[in-house]
Amino acid sequence: MTAGTTEPEEYATDPAARKREQRGWYFYDFACSVYSTSVLTVFLGPYLTSVAREAADAQGYVHPLGIPVRAGSLFAYGVSASIVVAVLLMPLVGAIADRTGRKKPLLAAAAYTGAAATAGMFFLAGDRYLLGTFLLIVANASISVSMVLYNAYLPQIAEPDERDAVSSRGWAFGYTSGALVLVLNLVLYSGHDSFGLTEGEAVRICLASAGVWWGAFTVVPLRRLRDRRIGPEGRGAGGGAVGSGWRQLRETLKDMRRHPLTLSFLLAYLVYNDGVQTVISQASVFGSEELGLDQTTLITAVLLVQVLAVAGALGMGRLARTYGAKRTILASLAVWTLILVAGYFLPADAPAFFYCLAAAIGLVLGGSQALSRSLFSHLVPRGKEAEYFSAYEMSDRGLSWLGPLVFGLAYQLTGSYRDAIISLVIFFVVGFALLARVPVRRAVEAAGNPIPDRI
Repeated sequence: MTAGTTEPEEYATDPAARKREQRGWYFYDFACSVYSTSVLTVFLGPYLTSVAREAADAQGYVHPLGIPVRAGSLFAYGVSASIVVAVLLMPLVGAIADRTGRKKPLLAAAAYTGAAATAGMFFLAGDRYLLGTFLLIVANASISVSMVLYNAYLPQIAEPDERDAVSSRGWAFGYTSGALVLVLNLVLYSGHDSFGLTEGEAVRICLASAGVWWGAFTVVPLRRLRDRRIGPEGRGAGGGAVGSGWRQLRETLKDMRRHPLTLSFLLAYLVYNDGVQTVISQASVFGSEELGLDQTTLITAVLLVQVLAVAGALGMGRLARTYGAKRTILASLAVWTLILVAGYFLPADAPAFFYCLAAAIGLVLGGSQALSRSLFSHLVPRGKEAEYFSAYEMSDRGLSWLGPLVFGLAYQLTGSYRDAIISLVIFFVVGFALLARVPVRRAVEAAGNPIPDRI
């Protein structure tokens, strides 16, 4: 994302100015993380499924564009479709950002498109499942695009030795806002009668408020971050932004072929991270539809995940210092597999068991993602950090469409969310096998980087 920028303007060199931008940068995570927690993880899946069931025929199918879709699969298909849209948009937006140096207007456009779509979920009532699916696709694609632009600021606002700390603070800001808003959602939802609201109205307010929060706090990074001037070489010539974006991605992947071990790790990450993202996005649907859990239980379970994810990341970081990042990630993938197997056998109407499962997810969630990013950083050739991490971001957010598709198809074919959740085991088993085959010490050496004592 930094190709063609000129060195004097690319980085914030004044410490005070750099700190000011960093503080603004943290607030975008604070702004948008409520979408991931309140909307995508907690409320929208069960609620959109209930709306689709209202519109379903006697066999339980809705017919968007004339295609028969089981109502219980609609949310998973919507998530999958949104990620495909994001994959198509990210190279285009990345190319425009590279050619113009104006990331901030693009970040504003992506953020406020997503925030507006989320706020519009207030009108998701009755049998408006098509509206809900459309808003899901727009909002989810928007947050993916905005995160590419958001992450592209990191090399410009932080010195190399600051980046781990700055990145971690942004991550912590996101978990903090997610937990805070979930507490407010819990108060509103559980006390909806005392507020004179129906259950559906309370859910719609929780959905819409996430969009309002996202839009309101996005003002902070937009005021603090600044665009950098780029040189003539950064503007490129011909080909258009779309062609330039895909050409840039193609060149990065072509360069990765000269580092096949780095590419092997990225492939392993793509597979197991697809499983992680799908579990997170579909857990509430599984809990409400298959296990018969109420919304209050789901909210408190996600709150538990939020809290334990921070502790789990710190704990797994300590384990990595003793056993190495690769072994620790492999152990976390084994735990993820056990979580899915346990979920398959989880009894219905048993919140205590669901809380145990949520605790296990929290303990491996933050750590498996944080250690994957840090391990990948050792496998990136010097001087190519930005372009390689752009490909990593595509793997993280842009290519996690297969898991929701598999989940949706499994439910479509079997009518069982237990079969759908157990189908995701394949992502962790294959990801484990692919990662186990990566000789990370040789990969670090091949990238031209110093080999840590433990990796």
